[in-house]
Amino acid sequence: MSDSDSRFLFAYGTLMSTATGDLGRDMRLRLRREARVVGPATVAGRLYDLGRYPGLVASTDAGDLVHGEVVELMDPEATLPWLDEYEGAGRGPQAVEEYIRSIVSVQVSGARALAAWVYLFNRPVIGVPRVRSGRWIARK
Repeated sequence: MSDSDSRFLFAYGTLMSTATGDLGRDMRLRLRREARVVGPATVAGRLYDLGRYPGLVASTDAGDLVHGEVVELMDPEATLPWLDEYEGAGRGPQAVEEYIRSIVSVQVSGARALAAWVYLFNRPVIGVPRVRSGRWIARK
């Protein structure tokens, strides 16, 4: 898939417009300048507490939902490279980085599903606390 396959991004952690705290603030503000919030959304997955930020792992269990928001990128080819760097992301099944950027189906509240980029956690989660609510709340 090329970077032009979707103009949408599912954010579920430090990049959400509702996120607070210092971690990711500069990137969050930059994303606000380069995108518009579409609305609250969910994806199939499990959310894990990595300390200062969360990690999303894909799941096929119907009860596993991660809550976040979808933003529409005004210029994906300009925005995605710096997002990849911020997220420590690679592409494809052989990536060794902490996150992999993938396209997934996202359910936007009150609207149809759409395809959006998401950063999936690319490390083992054995012993990592799961956020059962699927909603990330940053620590102060």
